[in-house]
Amino acid sequence: MLLKQIYSFLRLVSSDTDPGPIAAGFCCGLILGFSPFFSIQTLLVFVILFLFRIQIGAALLSAFFFAIPAYLFDPLFDDLGRKILESDALEPTFAQMYQMPLVPLTRFNNSVVMGSAVVAIFLTPLCYVISKKLIYKYRETVVARIMATKLWKIFESTKFYHWYTKYADLRQKLS
Repeated sequence: MLLKQIYSFLRLVSSDTDPGPIAAGFCCGLILGFSPFFSIQTLLVFVILFLFRIQIGAALLSAFFFAIPAYLFDPLFDDLGRKILESDALEPTFAQMYQMPLVPLTRFNNSVVMGSAVVAIFLTPLCYVISKKLIYKYRETVVARIMATKLWKIFESTKFYHWYTKYADLRQKLS
């Protein structure tokens, strides 16, 4: 299952699709990987995934891979979250937030959740820019090298390839 997802992702990254939605999917995956699974944050990210043109496959695959470092950095998230939650200047704000209807369901009062949320918010723009650049770089180097091989040239000359490209063009025109 995971290998199939990785293969689908590599095919997506190698295609001519806009890298913006793929990079946005990485960012959503970053937030999903850093957030607790059963929380309002996760639900909000899924709503965003379905409302906007964001690559869902990239989000789910990157969430899996971002969950690993998030777990490893939990002690650092705990320290950061504890410093934020114990800040005297923010205490009235947190008390007011805790009285709101849905905000306590975010579990913001948990130091690990607070620390990971703050880190995810700060890393999201950086993740977007870096992943977009990496997609362009991957297309320029790896995909271009593969398309220059003799094996690819032989594959391009087959009837199957010509049939598939006509099918893909027709499908793109209909969507």
